[in-house]
Amino acid sequence: MTKQIELIEVGPRDGLQNEPSLITSEDKVTLVNLLSEAGFSTIEVTSFVSPKWVPQLADAHQVMTQINRKEAIRYIVLTPNQRGYDGAIAADADEIAIFAAATETFSQKNINCSIEESLARFEPVLAQARARNLPVRGYISCVVGCPYEGDVAPEAVTYIADWMLARGCYEISLGDTIGCGTPQTISALLDRLTADIPAKLLAGHYHDTNGRAIENVMTSINFGLRRFDSAIAGLGGCPFAPGAKGNVSTNALHDALSEAGWHTGLDTDRLSDAAEFISRLVTPR
Repeated sequence: MTKQIELIEVGPRDGLQNEPSLITSEDKVTLVNLLSEAGFSTIEVTSFVSPKWVPQLADAHQVMTQINRKEAIRYIVLTPNQRGYDGAIAADADEIAIFAAATETFSQKNINCSIEESLARFEPVLAQARARNLPVRGYISCVVGCPYEGDVAPEAVTYIADWMLARGCYEISLGDTIGCGTPQTISALLDRLTADIPAKLLAGHYHDTNGRAIENVMTSINFGLRRFDSAIAGLGGCPFAPGAKGNVSTNALHDALSEAGWHTGLDTDRLSDAAEFISRLVTPR
């Protein structure tokens, strides 16, 4: 039986949100279209957030409505609140994602409210999504470490994951936002989470600040996770996490998984095309 891993491409959204040089809408559309040829089943295109806080994504509607959609691909957008949800619906998103932080300080820095306030904002969004049968993915930031509070207890992550799953999220993406995770800390987190939550409901979202992201993916596979977020050419960073570097590179992760005997279904040549295209436009790291 083929050993299958699914990579969710987050480069157009999470990869570009912290990019200091403005990427045109036309170039973002081209990037998504190139990625659509690579074999992904899910591409995170953009986020309907305030342009005041994330100016790079101010063109969310324009990008979403101009990409060449393929029926086999779900085009997902991040929605922080009711206004974001309304924007996603207007742009005919196939899926939405909500996000909360595992620490109070990061929640305040990222979305200007407490953890409990953020969850309260998501209640009506989740209810409306259920009524539309619109899939919702849940993100949790800072699952092992926070740039402001340090180490994060697995119990803090478990609380938010349980809350999101109970209200209809089909999956929880575990974000090592500052890339401080190691196989040891990821193992400790997954030991706690998988005691209560089936591994099939969890995904990994690991930044590569310390060069450990691929190791953390391999560790997570041992716990039964089979879906991981990645960004073409290793794009990424977070405006509210000083020092955080890019997501694990889709290209590098695909190669490492293939070498280990896992199948992603992605086209290496098309990945290279997309990586070469966007690498010419972003600020060198």
